[in-house]
Amino acid sequence: MEVLKDRVAIVTGAGQGVGRGIAMALAAEGARVAVTGRTVSKCESVVKEIEARGGEAIAIRCDVQSRDDVDATVTATVLHWGRIDILVNNAQILFYKTVRNLTEEDLDSMWQSGPVATLRFQQAAFPHLRETKGVIVNMGSGSSILPQPMFGGYAMAKEAIRVLTRVTAVEWGKFGIRVNAVCPLAVTSAWHEFSDATGAENQVLSQIPLGRMGDSEADIGRGVVYLCGTDGSYITGTTLMVDGGFNYLR
Repeated sequence: MEVLKDRVAIVTGAGQGVGRGIAMALAAEGARVAVTGRTVSKCESVVKEIEARGGEAIAIRCDVQSRDDVDATVTATVLHWGRIDILVNNAQILFYKTVRNLTEEDLDSMWQSGPVATLRFQQAAFPHLRETKGVIVNMGSGSSILPQPMFGGYAMAKEAIRVLTRVTAVEWGKFGIRVNAVCPLAVTSAWHEFSDATGAENQVLSQIPLGRMGDSEADIGRGVVYLCGTDGSYITGTTLMVDGGFNYLR
């Protein structure tokens, strides 16, 4: 049974990596997915993958740092399908830099693409999520829970997203809107960039209790499906660690 049949989802940063995996997993459970990102060709490729599996999706170019783009994405989704049930805030610019080398421009870019963008989308989608008693899933990071070198600015942005998640859950619960965060650990292009730059792949793998990196669709995407479906209907304001035990069990 498709647990998300006929529900409409927006996934930001869905042209690759974790965002793609989440979009694919939602579509596999019957959701109609607006695949959004700055590079529309990548989004179109994901749409084709979803359609090849029998799902339904559209590609929308969206720079989450632009309020106009965010508003236009919400409007386009509603015009196409008439509703919004699920919002997944996944997009995030990332710089690997030490605290000494982190610039204000770096931090502003991560802040605007992360917590501020999450706020923008939550506000823009609110009237529609209120109508459907919808679900928001915001992507956090274990790097804000267990600090790691070179993640200072990124961890700041991601922890702000988790705080926003909890406050929104408290404020919007009376409208029937659930809001949760997910901290993922999965093989992505960003993971390869980090491991290539630091040589930390074997070290990280040795510290994951389950002994492997996650899969963006089968692991992270399915975790999001759980939070969005009826099985997660009494869960709000929490953080789901989908990381093989990497952060909480070390």
